Amino acid sequence: MTGGSTYIVSLPIEWVREGGLGAGDTVLLNIKPDRSLSITPDSGNKKLTLRSMVEMTTSDDQEENFRFLVANYLVGYDIIRVVSPGGFTAAERKYLKDAARKRLIGIEIVEESRTEVVLQNLLNFQDITLEKSLQSMFRIILSMMEDSIVALREADVELARDIAQRDNDVDKFYLLSVRQIKAALDDSNLARKIGIKNSKDCLGYRLIIKLMERIGDHVQGIAHTVIQMDGNSEENGDIVEMGLLSQKLFQDSFICVLEINTDLANNVIRTSRMISAIGNKIRQKSEVSGEPYSLSGERRRKIIESFHRIAEYSADIAEMVINMKATDVKESLSGEAQVLEQA
Repeated sequence: MTGGSTYIVSLPIEWVREGGLGAGDTVLLNIKPDRSLSITPDSGNKKLTLRSMVEMTTSDDQEENFRFLVANYLVGYDIIRVVSPGGFTAAERKYLKDAARKRLIGIEIVEESRTEVVLQNLLNFQDITLEKSLQSMFRIILSMMEDSIVALREADVELARDIAQRDNDVDKFYLLSVRQIKAALDDSNLARKIGIKNSKDCLGYRLIIKLMERIGDHVQGIAHTVIQMDGNSEENGDIVEMGLLSQKLFQDSFICVLEINTDLANNVIRTSRMISAIGNKIRQKSEVSGEPYSLSGERRRKIIESFHRIAEYSADIAEMVINMKATDVKESLSGEAQVLEQA
């Protein structure tokens, strides 16, 4: 205590140095529900540029090297130097540049030489709320689902090819959302800026976006199956009906996320069981007719399984919403109890 009424807290010098703080800088004090304090540097308009280096390894699979680049992007690096000690081949350079542009939002090539490619994140993701990222991801997946049902009904191969391409856009928003969540875990002030009220919800959101990404993968799988049909129209009215129900279920599950609506979440879980039953009936019908042993039957099986998985993942999203709601209620009650104790 100093001056009779002011308390002073000293900060560890290692923490100050790691945060790039100096004399005259300010820090933010955030009061947690349990009355503890969280101290974070106030970056204000000053943004620390984080840099990293990725060294290419010798591999026949170029995707292996790209995964290291993605990992650096996800943890928040703004400038990433990709180095190839022996020099990039034309194929390696093309793959790296094309993959970065197609799958990472905000990443641009700003410098390159025979042995280096420098990528920089030009997007200030702090200005984009997590909800907006999730909505963009949802809209792309929903449009894919709507078109996949049309492509399936009409055996439209060109539409199916377009659907398969759109999965890259889903992956871009998936990776952006993961980057936002990881950053929010390290910075409670940033978490509030992007719309995460409670850091405990980060795990729930992380699982939700992964489930959404898996749904996108299954829709892409349906599109690939339609492409294999090569314009041959098959009897699939019952599967189309199952697809429409799965699509509605996915829509409802996302409404649950936006509204934290537990009543709707429970309805989604119940409906998912009905869709599973419909899928089982279609399979049994196919077994009686002997279709599973034909190429046509194998395609039907794959599509039924994908719609089944979409329904299950939608139910998992709804269950996560219920869990997140329970956490909010618990912390609200804890806060009220502390107020009563102080009174």
